[in-house]
Amino acid sequence: MNFSNYLLNVAEALSEKSGADLAYLLSPRRDHGKTILKEFRNPTKQSMKHYEGSMESPWDEIAIQYVLVVNHIARNRPIEAFKEEAQLVSLFFRYFTNNTGWTLLALFSILRDLRDLAADSGTVNMEEAARIISKAFSNCVMDRQSPYAESRKWGVYYVVGLIMKSYFRVKRISLSKNILRAIDANPDIPPLSAYPRSHQVTYRYYIGMLGFLNEDFVKSEQELTLAFYTCHTEAKRNQERILTYLIPLRILRGHLPSRELLDRFPNLDELYSPFIAAIRNGDVSGFDVAFEKSERRLVELNLLLTVERARELCIRGLFRRVWVVSEKSTRIPISLFHSALQVAGQDVPVEEAECFVANMIYRGFMRGYISHEKQMVVLASANTFPKLAERVAPYANL
Repeated sequence: MNFSNYLLNVAEALSEKSGADLAYLLSPRRDHGKTILKEFRNPTKQSMKHYEGSMESPWDEIAIQYVLVVNHIARNRPIEAFKEEAQLVSLFFRYFTNNTGWTLLALFSILRDLRDLAADSGTVNMEEAARIISKAFSNCVMDRQSPYAESRKWGVYYVVGLIMKSYFRVKRISLSKNILRAIDANPDIPPLSAYPRSHQVTYRYYIGMLGFLNEDFVKSEQELTLAFYTCHTEAKRNQERILTYLIPLRILRGHLPSRELLDRFPNLDELYSPFIAAIRNGDVSGFDVAFEKSERRLVELNLLLTVERARELCIRGLFRRVWVVSEKSTRIPISLFHSALQVAGQDVPVEEAECFVANMIYRGFMRGYISHEKQMVVLASANTFPKLAERVAPYANL
């Protein structure tokens, strides 16, 4: 395909309102881009100026920008390629705002390319990409004239996903709040459930991640659970990404993942199985060993503090064994809990053991009270160790 044929194909896609064809033609890494480039030695805006006016504005300029982007990519110049792609996107906006939703596939394509080029060229450009993509969000939301089925609003959640992905990439997560406020301020946006499943999953995943990082674990678990069950069964990579954060939240609530689930995701099996085994066995030392071994990976995943909190489940399991060995007595000396901790490899004084017991009672892991004067733990006769999954407000006081 030479450049003249490329212009004809673009014109045909516009005439037929074929968003898929337009998206394909604007993709700079396709074979036709490399073929077109052979026609030009070292294309510049000036050298291609005579093509201006060859088709309706702004498509003459967009076609020229496309060649410039392809040229910079071929010469491994990601920063320059990003700048030219950013200009292409700005030109596309001029056309997009005057048309209906048939242009969304093309919009999605060029925004993905913009984000990918930004990722190749550094943090500063990723922030700039997020700023440009935010304009696309505004252009989608502000569609007041298109028929409902053809509205640009059907691009809202896909674009939001790209924006949030960019913010997470450069660790400017707080900026996501502006986009979320904008969604709340526009009640005429169709309900999330009406959008394609892929849009729903991406949006719910990032909402869940925002909740996770802000320690709003109830919201996080809710959104990540919905994301997981909405995710396509063949999208294993996406499912694994969701479960990476959903599993520790479920563990904190006392829902340990099944062997069947972990077998489907070997990476998660390797990460979480040692912790799960330690929790099942009340093995505090085993938990500590697993924690030390996985510490670096947990830090990279922002999971360190969340997984560390699950250590309390091991202590709860250990203390429950003390209760069982004591024939489920309602009165157990603190010294027995102290001895259990020492056997478990926790060299702590009896005063600290008493603090551990008090903490278990306070957090609802066991029911009773401490008689400090008699150094005795007085336990409830019924439901002494409530099931983890039945605790009221399991995320409270974490």
